Amino acid sequence: MLDLLVRYRKYSVLGLVVVAAVALLTAQQTRQGDGLWLAEGIATITAPVQGAFARVHRGAASLWAGYLDWKHLRTEVARLRAETVALRLRQLRQEALEAENQRLRTLATLRERLPERTLGAEVVARDWNGFTRGLTIDRGRADGAERLSAVIVTSGVVGRVAVLRRQSAIVQVLTDPASSIGGVVLRTHAQGLVEGVAGGRLRIKLAVSEEALQPGDLVVTSGIGELFPKGLPLGRVLRVYSATGLFRTAELEPAVDLTSIEEVLVLPRGTSGDLAPAFPES
Repeated sequence: MLDLLVRYRKYSVLGLVVVAAVALLTAQQTRQGDGLWLAEGIATITAPVQGAFARVHRGAASLWAGYLDWKHLRTEVARLRAETVALRLRQLRQEALEAENQRLRTLATLRERLPERTLGAEVVARDWNGFTRGLTIDRGRADGAERLSAVIVTSGVVGRVAVLRRQSAIVQVLTDPASSIGGVVLRTHAQGLVEGVAGGRLRIKLAVSEEALQPGDLVVTSGIGELFPKGLPLGRVLRVYSATGLFRTAELEPAVDLTSIEEVLVLPRGTSGDLAPAFPES
C-alpha cells in the first residue's frame, strides 16, 4: 500500500486535497453558526486598520490634488502678472504717443499762427548744474539754425541759441543766471529787465517810478533789440519786493516748464512784429 502511494504520489496528493476541501465545506455548512464569532473577531481587529489606511489614502490624495491646484494657480498668477505688466507698458507707450501727438499738434498750430517760417527741433539733452542752465536740440547749422535765434514753445519763451554746431545747438534758457532780456508788464506796459535766477526762477527789475506790480501780472518780451520779437510770454509775477534805491524787483514764475519740454520752435534771426496774437491763452 505504501509503495502504491509513493509511486502514484501526485494522484495521492490531489486526492487528499479534494478530501480536505470536501471536509471543510461540510464542516462550514454544518457549523456555520459556530464560525461567525471568528469572522467577527477578525473584522473587529482589521476594520480600524483598514479605516486608518483609507483616511491616509484620502488625505494623501487630497494633498496631491491641492499641490497640483496650487502649482496650476501659481503658473496662472505668473502668466496674468506678465500679461498685466505687458498691458501696462503698452498703455504707457500709448499714452506717451498720444501726449507727443498732442504736443506736436499744438506746436504745429502755433507754427501756423506765426508770421515767419520756423524750425522745429527736439530736445535731446539738458544741463542743470546750478549755474548754467541749457538745453541741447537736434538742429544745427546744417538745418538753417542761427546763433542767438529765439527758441519758443506754445506757452512762451525757452531761451536763445548760444552755441551752434553743425547738427545740434545749445540753447541758453531764460532761467540761466547769465540770461537777461527786455520785458514789459502787459497790464501796465511798464518796461524792465528780466533776469534768470538760480533755482529755476526769473525776476524783473523795473524803475521805481513805474506803476506797482501785482501778483499774476503777465510779463512778455518788449521787442527792444534784435533777438526777441515783441509779445512772447516770459512769466507771471509771483511776489513783489519792496523798492530799493532806483529799482523795484519782482519774482516771476516762468511761462515755460523748462524741465518737461520735448519739442521747440526756433525763430529765424531778426523776426520782428508783435507776436502776442499767436499766444491767445497767455
